[in-house]
Amino acid sequence: MYRRILVPLDGSALAEAVLPHAQELARSCGAELVLLRVAFATIFPKADPIQAQVAAIQEAEAYVDTLAKRVQREGVKVEAKVRFGDPVEEILDHVTWGLIDLIGMATHGRTGLKRWVLGSVAEHVLRRTPVPMLLVRAPAPVEP
Repeated sequence: MYRRILVPLDGSALAEAVLPHAQELARSCGAELVLLRVAFATIFPKADPIQAQVAAIQEAEAYVDTLAKRVQREGVKVEAKVRFGDPVEEILDHVTWGLIDLIGMATHGRTGLKRWVLGSVAEHVLRRTPVPMLLVRAPAPVEP
């Protein structure tokens, strides 16, 4: 049914809450998990923007490589990817070019004013993606 399941990760425990579900689904379908980390660099005054971007990408690569090794040890085929830019746009672009069948993401489950002000990457992706999504609400005390 699914061949490639995209799991966008932001480095937080909240984002990783979807991993057990995505792994089990991948295992049962014989699918490959694609772990995607969209790197973002905060540029400070007088800082070298190129150096900040390179550092952000290196940190992102180390993060997804570590997770990919863990997933692979658990018997699931996995690919680690890093992109740089706006998370929503990069996720959607990877869906198109990465031949993705399903996206698995965790969400804060915010409501009311917080949801209106902060929005949600998962919600923005859900509104625009051409493929199905598996959304997992993270357990309560997880901090983003």
